[in-house]
Amino acid sequence: MPDFDMLVIGSGPGGQKAAIAAAKLGRRVAVVDRPDMVGGVSIHTGTVPSKSLREAVLYLTGLTQRDLYGQSYRLKDEITVADLTARTQHVVSREVDVIRSQLARNRVTMYVGTGRFVDDHTVAVRDADGQEQLLTARHIVIATGTRPARPASVEFDERTILDSDSVLGMERVPRSLVIVGAGVIGIEYASMFAALGSKVTVVEQRSGMLDFCDVEVVEALKYRLRDLAVTFRFGETVAAVERRDRSTLTVLESGKKILADAVMYSAGRQGLTDDLDLARAGLEADRRGRIAVDEHYRTAVPHIYAVGDVIGFPALAATSMEQGRSAAYHACDEPVNPIHDLQPIGIYTIPEISFVGRTEDQLTRERVPFEVGVARYRELARGQIVGDSHGMLKLLVSPGDRRLLGVHCFGTGATELIHIGQAVMGCGGTVDYLVDAVFNYPTFAESYKVAALDATNKMREIDQLEH
Repeated sequence: MPDFDMLVIGSGPGGQKAAIAAAKLGRRVAVVDRPDMVGGVSIHTGTVPSKSLREAVLYLTGLTQRDLYGQSYRLKDEITVADLTARTQHVVSREVDVIRSQLARNRVTMYVGTGRFVDDHTVAVRDADGQEQLLTARHIVIATGTRPARPASVEFDERTILDSDSVLGMERVPRSLVIVGAGVIGIEYASMFAALGSKVTVVEQRSGMLDFCDVEVVEALKYRLRDLAVTFRFGETVAAVERRDRSTLTVLESGKKILADAVMYSAGRQGLTDDLDLARAGLEADRRGRIAVDEHYRTAVPHIYAVGDVIGFPALAATSMEQGRSAAYHACDEPVNPIHDLQPIGIYTIPEISFVGRTEDQLTRERVPFEVGVARYRELARGQIVGDSHGMLKLLVSPGDRRLLGVHCFGTGATELIHIGQAVMGCGGTVDYLVDAVFNYPTFAESYKVAALDATNKMREIDQLEH
């Protein structure tokens, strides 16, 4: 008789939801995680602290209010790291308490320490004193998450040469910052530090950024960031980073040199699997530390599952939660629907970006006809009230059956607003529903009606021309 029906290694979004789902089904469940990492990377160094930092930046800089009160408007002239981290620490502390409470309320046993496989049903848990305890389980879920990938040629010192984890512990707000990598995390931090007044240079070896997003939205974001004095160096590769007295010198392969207070690397993520002794369980990880799974999140060993960032794309907290729940249901022989293909993407830049469905470029490549409907925040009363004249909502509509093919949003509340479009698309609704629906006024949600009318008016004109 094993100690537990399910043992989960890692208490991040995927691990936590897997544990609670199995416990709700009456199974004996345990979770293993380090004492300082309850809630996982998402709570401590990833999603929650970075988004809390963003809110602190927006509040203290008064950036979003400058259209109303003037470009010099600022809530606090000298913003310190202490000002920024106060909010982050408060939110993280509260979230950890919530997670501990949820696990306890569902009678999930918490083991504090690090886990490694002894065999495919046994995990050794090592506590802070180095003492090990063996735990056996019928099913095991690996939800260890990831850490920032660090190029071997770079000497990180946690003060002037940083990654996306250590940047949260900076001693002071840098006057200038080089960010290597224009992925989601890199661009999110670029916009935050630019809002704080740092002179930011983004170095990216590709020719552009966020190439999975709508081109028009990305161009709008680049315009806003350049307006905040962000410099982009696309098609450039870093040859070396040298530490100088209280500063850094970044040398590019093209010969350009960039002097800055600090450098932040955002070079992807590495799966936290090195210390798991996967081979003892009959498993292996790829060079990025990721574990392969099937459609039910089973690894090569059928009673061992893996969920969250450790399995790779899409590596989002929201999808990790659903993966954890699905894995637990499958392990408990409980019927579960597969995760819907229609998943929203949220990027917490300033302003934020969110979309669901396909982009114009994708539809064009697939030779799918579409019409575009656009609503601009500056034409909405709500946009004027909150001082956002740059935001926009775009609908991509099929002229044939009038269904939504994609929704793209840029501006205040984009990551919240997108779910209206997601719901309509998920239920097979058409653009006519949005035309006929009554939205609260004044709201950003009203942008759906404006964009829907824009699209249907264009389609009507073409129909009249053809008939």
